[in-house]
Amino acid sequence: MNKIGFNILPWTAGVSSKAFPILDRLKKIGYDGVEVFIGSPDQEEYKALAEHAKNLGLEVNAVTVLGLDENPISPDKKTREKGIERIKWAIDRAQDLGAEILCGPFHSTHGFFTRAAPNEQEYQWAAEALRIAGDHAQKAGITLTPEAVNRFENYLASCIDHLSYLIELTNHPNVKGMYDTHHANIEEKNVTTSIQKIAPNLAHVHISENDRGTPGKGLVHWDEVFQSLHDINYKGWYTIEAFSRADPDFANSINVWREYSDPWEIAEYGYNFINTNLEKFEKK
Repeated sequence: MNKIGFNILPWTAGVSSKAFPILDRLKKIGYDGVEVFIGSPDQEEYKALAEHAKNLGLEVNAVTVLGLDENPISPDKKTREKGIERIKWAIDRAQDLGAEILCGPFHSTHGFFTRAAPNEQEYQWAAEALRIAGDHAQKAGITLTPEAVNRFENYLASCIDHLSYLIELTNHPNVKGMYDTHHANIEEKNVTTSIQKIAPNLAHVHISENDRGTPGKGLVHWDEVFQSLHDINYKGWYTIEAFSRADPDFANSINVWREYSDPWEIAEYGYNFINTNLEKFEKK
């Protein structure tokens, strides 16, 4: 049975106790779990949030990105090694959270471009990094789900074809793939075809509107999304990922310059939207 999650980034990129009231309210709405950003250097914050979530009956998953000096596809070997160590560190923090999924575009540095198309050497470096990280994740009981991120944020895996190639090249049981409806809305020619392509390796789904606001109130082809995921018998998380300017430092880092929707409207409407669609396609 699918679970419904919410990434708390519309309020905060942190994992301190300030996030606890957010978790409380998300639980009351009906969510099965939350997703949090791994960036804080304070290990104890992750453990404390995990304990609070456990007491509420919420599961926790995680997302992370890599900085320029941690690029696992850099021509510089020391930078690549630093990238691998950073992914391992993120896996350790995900383990502190009790997470089973660590997602995000950590196959390469987010927002960095060489002004050239990806080459085979870069795919080989990324696969090597993910393979090593996959071994570390396997010991922690965590599945890594790198993500295809649109051309304006990433060049190595901007579409499902490229992500699928990278996952197959990596060939590790703890390295699967994620489908994000926002990025797919930009890059994919056909929803059904792209979901069928990633299906053998699909382990996580982000429900995200074209404008990063409230799911179901934008341009994403939702009937096709839910129908296609139902047809491949997807049983993983449906986690809403939306953004706001509530955490200015994080918002600035990902080019969020305006408010898209009220965060609690996203959470409340979004939960009902996913639930309704899962029920609708289950009855078909």
